[in-house]
Amino acid sequence: PAAALPLPGDKLSCSICLDLMKDPATIPCGHSYCLACIGSYWDAAEENPSCPQCRQRFSPRPVLVRSSVLAELFFCSLPKCTTTFSQFSLFPQKAVKSCLQCLVSFCEQHLQPHFSISALKKHKLVEPSRQLEDSVFPLHSEVMKIFCRTDQSCICYLCLMDEHKGHQTLSAAAEMSNKQKELAARLQDVQRRIQGREQEVEKLQQVEKDIHRSADEALRNAEKIFTAVKQQIRSRQESEVNKVKELQEVLEEEIRDLRRRAAMVEELQQTSDHIRFLQNYSSLDRLGEASDPTRIDVHDENVHNGTKFDLL
Repeated sequence: PAAALPLPGDKLSCSICLDLMKDPATIPCGHSYCLACIGSYWDAAEENPSCPQCRQRFSPRPVLVRSSVLAELFFCSLPKCTTTFSQFSLFPQKAVKSCLQCLVSFCEQHLQPHFSISALKKHKLVEPSRQLEDSVFPLHSEVMKIFCRTDQSCICYLCLMDEHKGHQTLSAAAEMSNKQKELAARLQDVQRRIQGREQEVEKLQQVEKDIHRSADEALRNAEKIFTAVKQQIRSRQESEVNKVKELQEVLEEEIRDLRRRAAMVEELQQTSDHIRFLQNYSSLDRLGEASDPTRIDVHDENVHNGTKFDLL
């Protein structure tokens, strides 16, 4: 089938929200608006509902219905791509950007209206994503651009009128910026802890070497004595080394865990989608902070006692 002819930019826009029409509805005078916009406009009117453009009044209030034909026409006027496929091309076209308002990924060619049509220039473009539906609030079918600090959740602008009315809110982008600063501090703390554990492992490795050296020296001095003494020394050597290795394994396991945490934090820092960032940030918080194990003092007299072997 032939592709639909593109509509002029001003015909795609709702004169109330000045954005691309979503769920367009045509009122009796012939003008069209977003279904939600004209409904809210009439709800706030003190007199009989009227057209925001031509001011024609209607009595009784007309029933608003989504125009399926107009919606399809708008949809077809903007060719769409996925991250791997374009329905308007015989060959696969890779998407270069995803639009958080259109909830569509565009190839380079079909992205051009977002740079030339005034209503589309305001749209937020991000790296191509297959999870754009996660940016839409299901109840209102609106893009979530706001973060509610009271409930610690992402919401759309319609949520501010009911269940989140009076809550402490700010833009999702601003909240992401705040969380990124927290992530930077958290990453710095994790890296500091990794460095500290690595230093402790090095000290324990030195302790292990001291144990072996002392044991070998004791064995050389005990060779002229009976076999039982040699066996006792070997038994004690193994016991002391096992203790050190157990402590070393505990620290190395914690280092591996901290490295995994650092990788998760770094991956979250690199995302450009603020909705995915905030959703994943909440799940990251639920992981909690790893509690420090019992501190190991490599200078403890009980540890160093194992590095000295005397003839029994």
